[in-house]
Amino acid sequence: MHQSTTVLILAAGLTLVLSGCGSHGKYTAAHLSGAKLKMNALKAATEYQMAHQAFLAGDLNKALRHIDHSLSLNSDVVKSHVLKGRIFLEKNDPEKAEACFTYAQSEEPDNVEAAYFRGVLAERVSRKEEALAHYTKAADLAPTDAQYCIAAAEMMIDLGRVPDAKVYLEQREGGFVHNAGVKQVLGNIAMLTGDTARAEVLFTEARLLAPDDTIIRECLVRALMANQKYAEAGALLSAMNAEKPGGAGRDVMHLHATCLMHTDRPVEARELYLKLTKDAAGQSDAEAWMGLGQSAFILRDTARLKLAAQRLIAIAPQSADGYVLRGLLNRTNGEMQAALNNFQQAVKMSRTADNLMLLAMTQQDLGMTAQARQTLRAAAEVRPGDATAARMLATVPE
Repeated sequence: MHQSTTVLILAAGLTLVLSGCGSHGKYTAAHLSGAKLKMNALKAATEYQMAHQAFLAGDLNKALRHIDHSLSLNSDVVKSHVLKGRIFLEKNDPEKAEACFTYAQSEEPDNVEAAYFRGVLAERVSRKEEALAHYTKAADLAPTDAQYCIAAAEMMIDLGRVPDAKVYLEQREGGFVHNAGVKQVLGNIAMLTGDTARAEVLFTEARLLAPDDTIIRECLVRALMANQKYAEAGALLSAMNAEKPGGAGRDVMHLHATCLMHTDRPVEARELYLKLTKDAAGQSDAEAWMGLGQSAFILRDTARLKLAAQRLIAIAPQSADGYVLRGLLNRTNGEMQAALNNFQQAVKMSRTADNLMLLAMTQQDLGMTAQARQTLRAAAEVRPGDATAARMLATVPE
């Protein structure tokens, strides 16, 4: 072959090779583009997982950095926008949170989490009717998930629509026969409507389904106490207290002390009330000081009865309780005229049957029989059918 021809052929071949290295064909370019998208999607998923873990750990700034990176790699993932909204919600930025949730729902109208967290946001900013609408939508989108219908029912209760909440849950109860949360809310509704016997049954069933749930056990305790089953309630509270190395919380201690008082164990009750009144929160806990005063009166512990009366009058001057305790202290010390004055003040502030009966007892001790009879008749009117008032009236001479 001629040398010049050979050179031309080689040059042409070199040109083809170089042009092939310089740019991809259409198929190769599409393949590489798809691979890049897949890689971005994988990276976005990894960033989402890291954001979710940081969010659960409470590191909101780290979570926000990761979710922003995830969205920069793949902005089409709706759950990423929902998570970003949740992060903003926890950072107390409701406007940015709402923008995220609204966008997520516009992209995917049937997204349950977007609907639910829009409800959470609306509830936090006291837009209760709006919250209810979002919760019911979430419940309709996920009819087999109890948490959404529970949220809707609780919002109905919060709006004062207790009968609606009852009907709403009962219509769905068949699908959640083994759900402790549904039974708990139905139990709360029963308590609100005064059906404490039904509430006890529902809370007992809920406890069997979730034996370690502290809130459910407290609900059961309150139902038992409402049904005057103080011994059972006390036993359950003792078990709850034993499970906590640092002791129970204030609410549980209050309930336990009340049960102890009703089961004739004032010494143990006094010890609990002393604990409740010793810390910073206890200095203004009127209920604890009243309990301490009552247990001290039964035990003839005049020093603590006097302290409780003084403290109650100081922290709750508009309440009758401090004057009741001071009247009881006066009676214990034989100071009947002072007791009369304090019980009169208590009745003026709170005309209850118990306060009227204490006043009547003191009036009778002072020989004021006509006034005592009149006061006892008033007590009977305040609490019709009360056997104690009737018995006391029978002992007062005409």
